[in-house]
Amino acid sequence: MVTQHFLVTGQVQGVGFRWSAARLAQQLGITGTVQNLPTGQVAIVASGNPEQLADFARQIKAGVTPWAIVHDLKVTAARTQRFAEFRIITR
Repeated sequence: MVTQHFLVTGQVQGVGFRWSAARLAQQLGITGTVQNLPTGQVAIVASGNPEQLADFARQIKAGVTPWAIVHDLKVTAARTQRFAEFRIITR
């Protein structure tokens, strides 16, 4: 298992992006969190096997909802974390 941080930039708040990302993660068997940032970006911490995370990144970049427009996706390795599920963090 590996953990990665995803920083998503674009039209990704107020368009159902977090809900769609959480649903995709659950479908792929990925655990972690997703949250809106004050900068207008979305931050994701995701744990799974490398193939799951590569598929997740590809689908996130393509747009998980028709209303979201992803301009940039930065993926960085992180210290391995274990989560019980994938959840949306709200303020």
